[in-house]
Amino acid sequence: MADLSYTSATVLHAIASGRGYGFQVMEAAGLPSGTVYPALRKLETAGLIRSQWEHAAVARTEQRPPRRYYQITSEGEAALASAGRKFRFPELAPRES
Repeated sequence: MADLSYTSATVLHAIASGRGYGFQVMEAAGLPSGTVYPALRKLETAGLIRSQWEHAAVARTEQRPPRRYYQITSEGEAALASAGRKFRFPELAPRES
């Protein structure tokens, strides 16, 4: 994935900011599930994020379905830095010394 769309960059930024699972990403990005989940699949296929299902026992204890947790890869960090410049995400701007 050479050039991220704004939507993909927003989803990637949410993950990089510590939003670990789908609902948290939707909430942080302000996007609906029908936008977020396809973006997550594209980002994972491109190698910009990786995912892992939590242990079912944890979800059972909390009486909810298992969550799939996402983590940004080093390739994703590079893509996000580039997208941050393109889309001018202020929190990704280089800090002045």
